[in-house]
Amino acid sequence: MPYKYLCPKSMVNKDHYELLEINRNAEQPEIDAAYAKVIAIDHHTPEQIEAFRLAYQTLSDPQKRKVYDDELPGPFDPGESFPYEDLDSITETKKPKTLKARIWSITQLLIKIAITCALLYYVFSKLKIEDVKALISQSNPWWMLAAVICFFTSTFVAASRLLSFFKSIDLHIDWKFNMRLYMLGMFYNLCLPGGIGGDGYKIYLLNKRYKKPAKKVFWAIFFDRLSGFWAIGFITAVLVIFLPQLEVLHITPLITWAALIVGTAVYYFVAYKFFNDYTKHFWEAHIKAIAVQGLQVLTILLVMISLHHDGKFAPYLSAFLASSMAAVIPFSVGGLGFREFIFKYVIEQMFKMNGELAVVLSLSFYVVSAIVSLLGVYYVFRADKLEED
Repeated sequence: MPYKYLCPKSMVNKDHYELLEINRNAEQPEIDAAYAKVIAIDHHTPEQIEAFRLAYQTLSDPQKRKVYDDELPGPFDPGESFPYEDLDSITETKKPKTLKARIWSITQLLIKIAITCALLYYVFSKLKIEDVKALISQSNPWWMLAAVICFFTSTFVAASRLLSFFKSIDLHIDWKFNMRLYMLGMFYNLCLPGGIGGDGYKIYLLNKRYKKPAKKVFWAIFFDRLSGFWAIGFITAVLVIFLPQLEVLHITPLITWAALIVGTAVYYFVAYKFFNDYTKHFWEAHIKAIAVQGLQVLTILLVMISLHHDGKFAPYLSAFLASSMAAVIPFSVGGLGFREFIFKYVIEQMFKMNGELAVVLSLSFYVVSAIVSLLGVYYVFRADKLEED
């Protein structure tokens, strides 16, 4: 009988090891001690006591434990890559990677690192380093702190946006658990650039905990990402009003807004027609998406104030949005290098403005996002705290 049916209904989201709060390599003395500890708590319901007893009996019997372990999902590797058609295999028992597969994974990561280093070298070779140092040295730390707080606020809204798409597929999870999972995902995306990372971990855990099909969770996360792209387009259309320089490229506010309206109509029609399950909270999620991107634009604005910038803001903000979209392409480590290259190119070539400031802004945003993302490391070592009330 599969492990998920071995516990009473209210305990179904935890396996035997999680119930006793032990790891899968625990030996008998640890199992005994863990069982004695949980059973000593006097406010458990009869159903919970039965679940603990069943967990203890199963793990204390070598044969039962072997059968049980064989039916558990395999260990999740957030550094591993999965094509869409193999998403369901995220939750299956994993076979050890072949040498060829390991070499290919390492090669992919090394290529990304090489591209990142090459782009950063190219960008910095075109800069006046003394000007960059001067910009950084004059920055106001209090405005920088305000930028960190602003970006952190954007993650709260972003987690809420994702929750809207989860509600669309009837995946109702606690907002605190969702926020912790989002922070952990940000950490994986930052520190595991060569694999499936944070999104894959969400798919794995939500499938394991709530038995939602992996592909259904994938599409909810995919539309969450799409809403972010749409919001970038919306804010860019607003900024174009303040960018008469773009008219030489035939990019006018009228053309931009017309493209946005037509694009939005097509986007919604396709989503409603072919992915109707994910449109139940469509506009709610997209309003939140505007708030997320708006807060991130405000983060860049605060960094510019910190650097005592007293010129035009709109060109740098629009270049930031362009670089944010480009950085999603997985050519480099976390978009590092690629973002700076695009930011600098747009500012210098399209707006004929300060490339040094563009690079400092881009790197500052990366540092700010890294500071917030690193908070998720806590849940790597304390996974038991993810669903804590």
